[in-house]
Amino acid sequence: MGHVRTRERQSHRVIRRKLLTSVVGRIVFGGAVAVPAATVPFAAYAQAASARTYAIPAGTLEDNLSRFGRDAGIMLSFKPEIATGKQSSGLNGSYSARGGLDALLAGSGLTVVEQSNGSYQVVSPTGNTSSTAGGATLPAVTVTASLDNQLQPAYAGGQVARGGSLGILGSLDVMDTPFSTMNYTSETIENSQARTLADVVINEASVRTLTSTGGFGEDFQIRGFTVPSGDVGVNGLYGLVSSSRMPAAIMERVEVLKGPGTLLNGIGPNGSVGGAINITTKRAGDEPLTRLTTTYESKSILGVQADVGRRFGEEKEWGVRVNGVYKNGKSNLDDGRQELGLGALGLDYRGRKLRWSLDAYSQHEGVENFRPQIGFAAGVTSIPDAPSGHRNFFPGTQLWLHDSAVMSRIEYDVAPNLMVYAAGGYRGGTAYQTFPSGPVDALGNFRVTNSYYDSYSKTSTAEVGARATFDTFGVGHTLNVGFTRLDQELGNAYIANQTSVASNIYNPTPLPAVIGARTDAQKASDTALTSVAVTDTLSFLNDRILLTGGLRHQKVSLENYSTTTGAQTSSYDASAISPLAGFVIKPLNYVSLYGNYTSGLTRGGVAPTTAANAGEVFPPYKSRQMETGVKVDWGRITTSVAAFQIKRPSAVTDPTTNLYSFDGEQRNRGVELSAYGEVVRGLRLMASATFYDAKLQRTAGGVNDGKDANGVPDHTFNFGVDWDMPWVPGLSLSGRVINTSAVYFNAANTLRMPSWTRYDVGARYRTKVMGKSVVFRANVENLFNSDYWLVSGTYATVAAPRTLLLSAQIDF
Repeated sequence: MGHVRTRERQSHRVIRRKLLTSVVGRIVFGGAVAVPAATVPFAAYAQAASARTYAIPAGTLEDNLSRFGRDAGIMLSFKPEIATGKQSSGLNGSYSARGGLDALLAGSGLTVVEQSNGSYQVVSPTGNTSSTAGGATLPAVTVTASLDNQLQPAYAGGQVARGGSLGILGSLDVMDTPFSTMNYTSETIENSQARTLADVVINEASVRTLTSTGGFGEDFQIRGFTVPSGDVGVNGLYGLVSSSRMPAAIMERVEVLKGPGTLLNGIGPNGSVGGAINITTKRAGDEPLTRLTTTYESKSILGVQADVGRRFGEEKEWGVRVNGVYKNGKSNLDDGRQELGLGALGLDYRGRKLRWSLDAYSQHEGVENFRPQIGFAAGVTSIPDAPSGHRNFFPGTQLWLHDSAVMSRIEYDVAPNLMVYAAGGYRGGTAYQTFPSGPVDALGNFRVTNSYYDSYSKTSTAEVGARATFDTFGVGHTLNVGFTRLDQELGNAYIANQTSVASNIYNPTPLPAVIGARTDAQKASDTALTSVAVTDTLSFLNDRILLTGGLRHQKVSLENYSTTTGAQTSSYDASAISPLAGFVIKPLNYVSLYGNYTSGLTRGGVAPTTAANAGEVFPPYKSRQMETGVKVDWGRITTSVAAFQIKRPSAVTDPTTNLYSFDGEQRNRGVELSAYGEVVRGLRLMASATFYDAKLQRTAGGVNDGKDANGVPDHTFNFGVDWDMPWVPGLSLSGRVINTSAVYFNAANTLRMPSWTRYDVGARYRTKVMGKSVVFRANVENLFNSDYWLVSGTYATVAAPRTLLLSAQIDF
């Protein structure tokens, strides 16, 4: 046994040495790419002042300026406090960008200044600006339209944005979007002390995390269908995220689209159909930023994060944003320990006609004892109670993760109504882990077999496209064309023990050492995804009616290889078309009725050797969604109701003919309710509920027809508030309740996982120390330390126990 332990320690040193070499090499490579790109000179160009027709009703000046900026397609910035309390009589008629701004500002005492880079800034000639109640000056609001790399302004309360990016359609206001979306801002990310993407998206009832904090990775569920971490986008590109989890430190926004997004973004590497998640990375703001944050996570994980942003140039056209994170300490899992290192760089240029960005990140994570998953033995008729969230029922697990990526995007305004763009990126990732397995019975007993499972992935991705706006006989058009390409190579190595040992989830046995030396991962598959898409949004009655239609032709090529011999075992080459039809009708300025019909694409399969049609290749299968809803913007609160139906084909083998096909189906119907914003000054709200009717149809032999789809709850609820205490300036309190009903674990509906409710609380205090802005934050997740199961496919994991998060943030 001593020799085994020695060999295992040597293997770990080799892995760490490989990871260190990989980190250094990729950082050097990223620097070699970034530095020359950052020094490329760009010329300034003039922006044509073309006239457009507007119909903006009377309202607050802040709202009307925001709408004008979006409709005009310009970059407009202003500090909210200079518009506070001011009204606008609206705008009707044909105006140039400058003429429209002058008309909106007439009588307000404010003026507009055109910047040399083509943007506009609203200022007070006197230089007087009021302060907020807490004495802090609010940041400038930037309003843009139809630019892929620009952010929509924050909505009232600052927790969500007024809109977000929608792939080929560009950036849209939520009231102009024929889909249901949520767009979380940096304020939500920071105040919840989010560590990873899962901590952000859990704020909405239609989205659930299927795995627990501190596990191997993160899986999500949107509208009842699984969205793996590898199907998350970054700045609109697939394939550039860690297949395990993404750190929140690089995120400026998190944008969630509910429903299939194939037409908008193309097929994700895993073909998710329930929805899409996109991460927008951080950019340097107009004001210099030098921020240091120290963190604590129970049991005793200590960390530090540095965030530095600067802009340079006569009009601050060049930006640099750098983030670095290091954490190390004991986790709240038995004998658990976590170490995380992250470096991220964001460069950008914003000119009158040209916009460019480059992002690179590298992260390494080492975990001793990660939170485990487990299956249930065949024939089990009842689910055992979840053990303590502190319990590791696979003691001795180890995990090393490394991911590095570089990506860039460029946009150029060929004419006032024509923009072309291109983007691309590359990511490499490796994972080394122990991989125990052993299904558990109703009493918590199981036999565990230990193994090594190491893997790698290499992904390159690119897109090019153009967007044009024009009128035909009084009808406005926004025409988009785009091409995407994604290439991904996956590899793995698996070494398993031939024997097992007895254990129990409540009183686990230490894992036996893996007998055998680690081997290098070998190629398992090559995937190529290519697509061409075209969309057109028609505008009638001054944008009161918006009709969107489009098609995306997607081709999927796949080659599978044996990881032992290297021989090709199967291949696949097929294509399909995904359509989109959507509408938005605004009977009132603050009401949007919308609907859509779209389909998601997932690469088809190959009939297994046991089927009568062995080797038959199936084209990408379509998951069809129909949705309708209404959104109402009450000024400081937005409410929405949506009803949807998604039908996804599933693979079945007919028990009579033994033919393999995709004739099975899962049908998810649901109703979503949501409300977010600022109820009264200083009281912010995010509340949502989703009710599901998810059924299995056309199952093999019809044995499960009409039964509830496994893993999909009957209902989910979220309620979160954030309150600025009026009698203690700078102090804010928050609370959140997350509830998920019981779910069936299997298609036969014989095993049912209990419902669960999680309570979170938080507090933060903003003050000044020696003239520096300081924010102290404290959050407690799972306040009552509830123990419950989370379900991901055929595996279950125990939720994390009560977790305390502390941080102190100072701006220098």
